[in-house]
Amino acid sequence: MNPRFSSRLQWDAQPNPLTQLLERKLQQGARVLDLTESNPTRAKFDYPADAILAAAFDESVLTYDPDPKGSLQAREAVSEYCAKRNSDVAPSQIILTASTSEAYSYLFKLLTDPGDEILVPRPSYPLFEYLAAMESLRVQPYPLHYDGHWRIDVDALVKLATPRTRALVLVNPNNPTGSFLKQDQWLQLESFAAARGIAILSDEVFSDYGWGGDSSRVSSLTRVAGNVLRFSMSGLSKVCGLPQMKLGWIVAQGPGHEKALTGLEWIADTFLSVSTPVQVALPRLLHFGMGVQQQILRRTQDNFARLRHAFDGESACQVLNVEGGWYAILQIPQTRDEESWCLALLDQCNVRVQPGFFYDFESEAFLVLSLLTEPGLFGEGVKRIAEFVR
Repeated sequence: MNPRFSSRLQWDAQPNPLTQLLERKLQQGARVLDLTESNPTRAKFDYPADAILAAAFDESVLTYDPDPKGSLQAREAVSEYCAKRNSDVAPSQIILTASTSEAYSYLFKLLTDPGDEILVPRPSYPLFEYLAAMESLRVQPYPLHYDGHWRIDVDALVKLATPRTRALVLVNPNNPTGSFLKQDQWLQLESFAAARGIAILSDEVFSDYGWGGDSSRVSSLTRVAGNVLRFSMSGLSKVCGLPQMKLGWIVAQGPGHEKALTGLEWIADTFLSVSTPVQVALPRLLHFGMGVQQQILRRTQDNFARLRHAFDGESACQVLNVEGGWYAILQIPQTRDEESWCLALLDQCNVRVQPGFFYDFESEAFLVLSLLTEPGLFGEGVKRIAEFVR
């Protein structure tokens, strides 16, 4: 008798044509230029290895003294991190999690019942559908449009809400568009959410990677006033380029946030997933990680300049404007579909990129490139793409 599993796990786990081709190329010994690298620990940054290793070697890690919210020392470190970014966040407003993905899971448990709906951005990172399915929720994508700059279509978002809409997810800056929420949009969204009793969840893992200055940006919801329950999320994975350390956080603000924190504490107490060593190390990791963050910021900006230069004056392709983050988007001719473009680049040029449909773009044809990629490899890969497209 075959075991019966939850319908929440009915996902297609078969490798797609791009993955199959990549495996064949690697088996044949091909040197593939991977322009999709999203793991900073594999992108040749200079990490202060001795300092990071020493941070967790503390006698206090030998004692287990769990706090569902996270240790006070660790939450104070997050509070100080926020203060350095002009955000007044008390340790009592913070809940630690093992990751931003877990933070979503906690918030979905807190705010919803099975069958409820979550508004999520489109395009964006392809994670929400899976996280929502785990909680028996429905996702309702709202559009971002590009007219030289990316903006949320607030009118369309409002029309998509139903009586079962419980939360609005913002990714700020968005991944992969690199676009920040703007002040005028925040006022519209805050008014809408407050009127409907909808909580706002702001994923701010890339907020430290904004390029240039723009007074119209809302770089974090921890810095704005608003008559709406809201949660800001971030963590070590992006802030310090340390995804292996597995620590994230939620900041709760707005009407009802005290009650929300009580609920989150109950949820966190059920799992107690954040390890003692990473909480002990957190103050020092945030300190040492700032050097890694600056390296990432310089590389992403430099690689974006390389991409722009490679396609300067090229009428058939367009490098879309971004305001920050780790990714860039290249619009290419619709002479073939995105999957065909990606397969051809991998097969004929040994260059790996991601198609826009991975991120739920509404139209074609777009390629998504990681700006984390080592500069020499990135430059050569972009050169091959430009020559192939021409």
